[in-house]
Order: sequence, then C-alpha cells, then structure tokens
Amino acid sequence: MKTSAVTTDLARLLQRYFCSYLINQRRLSNHTVASYRDMFRLLLPFVATQQNKSVSRLSLADMNAEIILLFLQYLEEKRGNKVTTRNARLAAIHSFLGYAAVEEPQALPVIQRVMAIPEKRTDHFLFEYLEKNEIDALLKVQDLTTWFGQRDHNLLLTLYNTGARVSEITRVQLKDIDLQRQKTIHLRGKGRKERIIPLWPQTISVLENWINNIASTPESPLFPNRHGASMTRFGVRQRLNCAIKDASNICPSLKEKHITPHTIRHTTAMNLLQSGVDLTVIALWLGHEKIETTHQYMEANLEMKKKALALLPAIDDQDKNSSKTISKDIMAFLESL
Repeated sequence: MKTSAVTTDLARLLQRYFCSYLINQRRLSNHTVASYRDMFRLLLPFVATQQNKSVSRLSLADMNAEIILLFLQYLEEKRGNKVTTRNARLAAIHSFLGYAAVEEPQALPVIQRVMAIPEKRTDHFLFEYLEKNEIDALLKVQDLTTWFGQRDHNLLLTLYNTGARVSEITRVQLKDIDLQRQKTIHLRGKGRKERIIPLWPQTISVLENWINNIASTPESPLFPNRHGASMTRFGVRQRLNCAIKDASNICPSLKEKHITPHTIRHTTAMNLLQSGVDLTVIALWLGHEKIETTHQYMEANLEMKKKALALLPAIDDQDKNSSKTISKDIMAFLESL
C-alpha cells in the first residue's frame, strides 16, 4: 500500500507554507518571499514536465531527490545560473521541505533524501573597486545645468557616501533624509534591516539644492525617474553605464573594469578601510550581518598587504641556519601534535 505522502496535496501545502509560515510566523521580508516564490515558479513546471503531469496534480512525492538534482542541473546548464544562484534555489527547497517534514511526517523518506543534497562549493573571486581618481571621474561628467545631470550626480555621490545597495537607494524617500539636525540618511535593507548613515558636507550641500527641484511630499522618492516614481534597479544601472562611458574619456582605466552599482559599495568600504576605520564600524556602515563578510575588504587591500610585508624582518643567513636545525626535528614535531 502506498503511503499518504504520494497523495499529499502539494498546492495546499505550499499555500500554508507561504501564508502561514513565511509571512505570518516568520514575518520574512517581501523580498525574501518573492525570491522563494520565483523559485517555485521555476520548479513546479519543471517537475510537472519530468513527471508528465499537470502542475495542479503534483504531490509532495513528485519532488524526489532525482528530480531536484535534475532541476539544479537545469538551472546551471540551461538557464546559465551561477553556483551561488543554484545554492540559493536549493536553500529555498530545503526550507520548504523542512516545513513539510513537520506538516506531513509520512513524507519523511522522500524529504530526507532531498535534504541530503549538499550545496556546491564556490570559488571566491576578488571583487573590483574604484580608485580615488576613478570615482572622482565618475562624479565629474554629469551636466549639472540639467535636471537629469543633477539627479545622476547626486545619485552616484550618495551611493558612494553611504555604500548603499541599489535596492536601498531606490527606496529612499524625502522623509528618510535629515539635513538639518543629524545630517543623516535612513536606509532600509534586506530582511527589514535598517541603518542610519552620516552624510558628508558635500553630499548635504548637493541634496539641499536637489530637494528644492523635486516633489516635496515626505513619501516622494529622493531620486525619481522622469515620471516622478522611484528609479528602478535597471534605471540606476543604465545611468551608471552612461557615466562610465563619458568618464572613460578622462580616466581610461575605467574601460578595463566591470563596474556595477555594487562596485561603488565596495569602493566605499575600501575607502573607509584605507582611512583607518575599524572593520566593525564598516560592517555597521554597510549593514553586514556578520563581521566575516567585511573581512573580504582586508583580503583585497593590496596596499595594506604591502605595508604588512614591509614590517617583516629580512631573512639573513642566521635564520637560514636555524631553519635547518628545526627541519631535523619536524617529524618529531608533527608526531607530537
């Protein structure tokens, strides 16, 4: 006799997972819920095709380990997703099945095999950031006599000042700016995380003039598009690309770099680090949940590595002789560990 896991109503289980668990119990952000939703919009049609069923007839048993592995392979090979995206999709599947294991314990044999699928190891590449002359060039090419030129200049300067993610900067409204008392900007990041960042005098000056040229309601976006709505991620990327094209004429090194809005965030972090700001402060500035994330800037800072190398004593003949003495007992040392 087949177990009830075979006939588990997947649609009802998914609805309870999203509405009761993710939204009501865990209160995850809209961004996270949308990410999980998008994963299932890819997964369910794929499983239905593999099982030769309609999506409405799928059961929990249809999401077995073999199908999930094929789906992950499909993401990488057919959709061209990176390993990090593949791992994020798998994490969403694991999250759902962890919930399903409690709700439908009869399905544990199927669930446990999927939960055993590991994440893939990823290569960690050094990120790119801009040198001082490069970021200066990006901030010099806008035509400040036009509305769009002022907006683009102020947008890039604020990104550089705050180290904000592009999703954070597009959400900023006029009520989030305090130019009179604290001289700060209020950012809302991933997972409902919020932080307040101080503004440089130069940023304060340009924003004071800018606010006089846009809508004055508290809910108005700080950086609107031509229709008065908030700029999109694509819009910010497009305006940055225009600045890069123009700035490359006065700073040719920009042509050799792959620059995105996140590159400016990295640039802010490196600028703070090179100025002697402590890593814990930089983590708070950028909104990093874990200090380990901020350590990547230490690894990428070549100038700091050179300074550390210069502090090391030179190797002389005496050191060489002493190393020979130590090497005779190295096996004994290893045995003692």
